[in-house]
Amino acid sequence: MRASKETKSRRLEDGSPDRIHISGAEGIYGESEISKKCTEYINRALKHSRGRADKVVLTIEKIIERPVSAALLPVKTIECSSPTAAWELITRHMQGIGISRRALTTALKVLKSAKPMRGAALISINSGRRVEPDSTRGVRVSRLGIDKMSSIRLSRRLASHKINTTTVKEALILASKVASCGDVVAEICVSDDPDYTTGYIASAALGYIRIPNIKDRRAMNGGRVFFVKEDASVEDIISWLETKPVIVESRHE
Repeated sequence: MRASKETKSRRLEDGSPDRIHISGAEGIYGESEISKKCTEYINRALKHSRGRADKVVLTIEKIIERPVSAALLPVKTIECSSPTAAWELITRHMQGIGISRRALTTALKVLKSAKPMRGAALISINSGRRVEPDSTRGVRVSRLGIDKMSSIRLSRRLASHKINTTTVKEALILASKVASCGDVVAEICVSDDPDYTTGYIASAALGYIRIPNIKDRRAMNGGRVFFVKEDASVEDIISWLETKPVIVESRHE
């Protein structure tokens, strides 16, 4: 599902009104679940804190390729009192796994942009260059889901920490698929939802780390960046993230 709203404050090069992203969601589901999920997605698009969408596009696609499995990342929360403290924490963890200051500077520009991207930016870990082919669209992570038993176990674990929400579960599933791509070193995510100020960093090495107060409340900025190996094939990374069906599973109770 992709939901957007026309804005009269910005115009495209051809003079037509620009559109702002309101909400997005997707997953891999069985045929019997489709009707329920469509209703959930539409309700989300029409009752979002970023505004009421005036265009909602639902796409249902049969997946032919057999999904591969990936490990669900372990979750923890590190308390932060402010966006400044959050970025200091992010910098420390990212540099600890080989992300350069140049790359982090590029990431911060993406995450603080007044016009969030529709997808994620790809940033080389050493040079800090953005390498995605379309810097407006970015890269969209697609074809992802979680098996039913793992979903039940995950809900139980998250409930014990009082964070068993759709937002947390969907972000964790997405981050787990991203981390399963061998050429993606790490991810930073800041929600563009003005009422949601808990972001995260994630990687195969770090797991999934929730960071409260990653931005100020009511701030409309946000975004997602993936740090990729310097000489990796961008084409192969995009193919994995956008088209490879992946089902994440909990491999530890």
